[in-house]
Amino acid sequence: MGLWSLVVGLKVTGTYFVRDQVTVHYPRNEVDNLASFRGPIELVEDPDDPAKPRCIACMTCVSICPHECITVVRKKPAKTEEGADKKESRSGKDEVKKKVSKGPATFTYDYTRCCLCGFCMENCPVHSIHFSNRGYLAGFDKNAFVFDLLEQFKTRE
Repeated sequence: MGLWSLVVGLKVTGTYFVRDQVTVHYPRNEVDNLASFRGPIELVEDPDDPAKPRCIACMTCVSICPHECITVVRKKPAKTEEGADKKESRSGKDEVKKKVSKGPATFTYDYTRCCLCGFCMENCPVHSIHFSNRGYLAGFDKNAFVFDLLEQFKTRE
């Protein structure tokens, strides 16, 4: 019985030995299907101003995340005179309505805690979060996987 199981095992090993290799040797070869890979989340750029994220800092992603891997700090409201709309009040006087710039001051994402559930993406009211296709992440320290998602927009300014 023991000799027969050895022959069966060698047969299985022999068939896989002569087949084509499935393993990708990373430095020399790369996989070609990273478009469907669900990597760490990224912020989507604003269509009107590509140097800014679409995020309005509503904090929905922070509150919905089951592992608390997203940290967002809102910008202090800075009122701008540009694009001010005149609005007539009840008393008949013209009032200037000032636009308030919305957005995050900091947006930190801890990839080591993320389970890639996608709740942040599904519940974002302005669709400002999506999965990246960065499949080749490596680091020696756990802090290498804590990302400042606004960094990509700071380099564009």
